[in-house]
Amino acid sequence: MMTTSPGMPDRSLPAPSPDAPRAPRLYASRSEVVLLTLVVALDQLTKAAVRNSLALGDSRNVIPRLLDLTHVHNTGAAFGLLNTTDFSYKPLVMIGIGALALVAIAGYAAQLGFHERLARYGLVLILGGAFGNLIDRAIAGYVIDFVDIYWGSTHFWAFNVADFSITTGAIMVLLEMLGAGRRHASHPL
Repeated sequence: MMTTSPGMPDRSLPAPSPDAPRAPRLYASRSEVVLLTLVVALDQLTKAAVRNSLALGDSRNVIPRLLDLTHVHNTGAAFGLLNTTDFSYKPLVMIGIGALALVAIAGYAAQLGFHERLARYGLVLILGGAFGNLIDRAIAGYVIDFVDIYWGSTHFWAFNVADFSITTGAIMVLLEMLGAGRRHASHPL
C-alpha cells in the first residue's frame, strides 16, 4: 500500500483521460484583476473629486508654472482628438469605438502567456484606463480630464488617471515587444 505525505501528490492515481473535463482556463491572475480594479476605482474617484471640487473650466495651481488641476470635458478621443468636432450620434460612436477597443485588447491579452508579465500588466493598465473612460462616456457622454501640465505658455493635452494608465501600459507592452521583459537562459530573473 502506497501512502503520501500531506502536500505530496498521490502518484498511484491514474492520469486523467483526454476525454475528462478540464479545469477552466484562467485568463488573468488575481494580481491582474486587482490592478485593473484599482485603476478603474482610482480613475473614477479622482474624476468624482474634480467634479465635486472644481467647476467646469476652473483651475487650481499645484506646481507654479508647471501643473494645474483644471476641470475640462473631452467629448472626443485620446489627447482631445475630435473634441471640437460635432456630428450626429458622436457619443454613441465614441462608446462603440471604446467598446471595440476593449474587446480587441482583452482578446490579445487572453492570448499572452503568463510568462509575458510586462505585456500582461501593460495590457491590464490599458484595459483599466479604457474601461474608466468608457464608464464616463456611457454615463455622461464625455470624459473628465483634469491634469494640466504646461511649460510657460505651452500647454500639453489635459489628461486623467485612465489616460496615464493607458499610456504607461502601452509603454510596457512596447518594452515587452522589444525584449525588456524576456528571461534569457544566461541571465534568469
